[in-house]
Amino acid sequence: MTAWIDEVQTREVWDKLDFGRAEYEDRHHRVRSAMQARDIDLLICIDPRSLHYLIGFRGKSYQEFQCIFFSLEQEPIILCTRMAEVAEMNDLTLADDVRGWSGQKPEDPIDMFKGIIEEKGYKSLSIGIEVPIFNFWAKDWEKIKSYLAGCKTQEATTLIEDLKLVKSPAEIKMIRSSSAIADMAMKASQEAIKEGVTEFKVAAETYRALLSNGSDVPASPINFATGERSCYPHGQPTERKIKRGDLMHIEYGAAYHRYTCTIGRNFCLGEPNARQRDLHNVQLAACDALIAAVKPGISSEIPHLEAKRVISDAGLEFARIHTSGYGVAPAFPPSWGESIHFYSGYPYEPRMLEPGMVLSVEPPIMIHQEKLGVRVIDDILVTETGCEILSQYQRDLIICDV
Repeated sequence: MTAWIDEVQTREVWDKLDFGRAEYEDRHHRVRSAMQARDIDLLICIDPRSLHYLIGFRGKSYQEFQCIFFSLEQEPIILCTRMAEVAEMNDLTLADDVRGWSGQKPEDPIDMFKGIIEEKGYKSLSIGIEVPIFNFWAKDWEKIKSYLAGCKTQEATTLIEDLKLVKSPAEIKMIRSSSAIADMAMKASQEAIKEGVTEFKVAAETYRALLSNGSDVPASPINFATGERSCYPHGQPTERKIKRGDLMHIEYGAAYHRYTCTIGRNFCLGEPNARQRDLHNVQLAACDALIAAVKPGISSEIPHLEAKRVISDAGLEFARIHTSGYGVAPAFPPSWGESIHFYSGYPYEPRMLEPGMVLSVEPPIMIHQEKLGVRVIDDILVTETGCEILSQYQRDLIICDV
């Protein structure tokens, strides 16, 4: 038991965090065990998902440089962030010592970073540092590399992510809440689809349903593509007006306390033609083949190959232009994805599936030549015997005829 967490327990912050003391103690123990295995005395965490995991951070301050200093020796956690965020981070996180840079006067955050290192004597330690794809300016990374030159350092970008791929029961409960919100928003999306209505209007109704039912603002924008735009897998909504006969697909994520669950469905305004229905059926069959193949202890490549086989057997391999799915994480802009993918080969290395992992299933079919595309998306929870589809919303091609 750490002295600092005993002190934190007396604060009101425990009533404001997503989880209780035992959850965070377990996370800290697991991270320190991983640090010890890699000979890391000090872990410098920059990815907002790591801050979320360790101190309960759910804020917006990822826009600028911030980090926490997480010690193997169970010292108080220091958070370096913008001055504007200090009050929120003091009130709503487990950070014991919050330091704010800039605000009343210009200040280089890396100067504060260096000051903390010098004050605590961290340069003599074995240091692991995250270098996330997002949320870390190249110029700041260059300054830190230069400053720590000669120290014993190693990149530790995936140390925490590797631990958090398997979700705890408390986290899964959060994700189930997100899934329920996503289902409610899909009903709103379906009801908003009418002839002459713009894509913007449908997207607006979807966001209204998400937020009014308890979702955070999603980490990634909604995708909604109709008619000839349906061949775009990540088409953003536009002023295009929906026409009778349009095939369309929508994708978004609901996020309950940052825990995200994604969903996607195919719609047609009016009776679909044979080609539209056939494409939907093939894509849904690919999803089902992937889901049927999921079980713990196998490579994430195997379910992907099952989805790939269905699409290839239908003569549509050329239209398979996306991974078959990926891990879904507590999310911060611009992404809700984790590094585990249903895929085969570079750049995504296969991973072994374990109970408690949550992944999306979304092998799409996108045919630019025909201006057609379909994309049913569900998130699944890997169980001891297979997997569970989290969404309860119908997966058939949804016909809107109003």
